[in-house]
Amino acid sequence: MKFKCIIFDLDGTLVNTIADIAGSMNRALEAHGFPPVPVQDYLTKVGWGIKRLAYLCLPAAAQQDGTADQVAEGVAADATRFYAEQPLVYSQPYPDMLDLVAALGRTTMKTAVLSNKPDPVARLVVQGLFPQGSFSLIQGDRPGLPRKPDPAATWAMLMALDRTPRETIFMGDSEIDMETAHAAGCYALGVSWGFRSRQVLEAAGADRIIDTPGELLGLISTGTSLDA
Repeated sequence: MKFKCIIFDLDGTLVNTIADIAGSMNRALEAHGFPPVPVQDYLTKVGWGIKRLAYLCLPAAAQQDGTADQVAEGVAADATRFYAEQPLVYSQPYPDMLDLVAALGRTTMKTAVLSNKPDPVARLVVQGLFPQGSFSLIQGDRPGLPRKPDPAATWAMLMALDRTPRETIFMGDSEIDMETAHAAGCYALGVSWGFRSRQVLEAAGADRIIDTPGELLGLISTGTSLDA
């Protein structure tokens, strides 16, 4: 089998977290005197990290204000705190995802999670929804490493896993993940069930797009090359 490692994105790839993300951010927005954002609108705003999300959720007038950066930072801090208090109200793994992760655990492949979600919250979500030991590494946004699509965190993760980019699948649902995969030298595997459209993934240069977790499991179990 060609690949020896899979790095998963979290939001929109492993878990449908959009309602909990929207809930915590809308609570923070209202605490700062701003209107809530419709849940559906979050699908195109998430992925770049909590502070960027907070900025994108501000009304246009607030984004143009000279204090927008500081305001977004305050909103993001409150949203992170609210999220950590209730990370799993609505979030659930996507259908068949638990089976995929369990099956990978019975192989020699290393598995990891890399998210732009704040590190403590990323760990709460993964550890709350997947059995202990499902992944070799779980990492969210934390000081010292730039967020995706910068490849530095991916490379650091691969060093810890003793794997190379060429033998690694980077699996995600957004253009950010595809850009990360290419920047790091990994195989860019897009998933169509997440927050972005197939067209977005194609435009971002996905090497392949799958429609169900079982599709990847089938390829791995039969030894079929993803390049086929």
